[in-house]
Amino acid sequence: MDFAQADAINQAIRLLSLRHRARAAALLVPLGLHPGQETLLLELARTGPMIQAQLSETLGCEPPSVTLMTRKLEAAGHIRRDPAPTDKRATVVTLTDRGRALAEQIKQLWCDLAEETVVGLSAETVAELPDVLNTMTGNVDGRRRRPA
Repeated sequence: MDFAQADAINQAIRLLSLRHRARAAALLVPLGLHPGQETLLLELARTGPMIQAQLSETLGCEPPSVTLMTRKLEAAGHIRRDPAPTDKRATVVTLTDRGRALAEQIKQLWCDLAEETVVGLSAETVAELPDVLNTMTGNVDGRRRRPA
């Protein structure tokens, strides 16, 4: 690959990432959420209660970031944190009824954002996009984990 093609690919990915995150942030404001909090709520809606450390790993966030997010979401009444029954050092995070209702709103927001993002693309391209993007993510993750 030559530099012009590499630059075009890298710039497109960078701009998409920045603009998608900014658009998501703007859509989350009316819900009283900040970027990252929605993924935590969606993960709990998808899996049910989780130990906070597992949540950190699943989300790909540092434990202190998840701790901060869970404190804010708990203060807002969206989640509950309780000591794990088998390990008092661990914390189990559970959606409240209010959090479940908010997760439903987030799902609709996520659908709207995805539709907005892929407008103008063919149905075939849209269907292939998750696999393409996941492959690209795996490629980057694989490189990061390999020893130098």
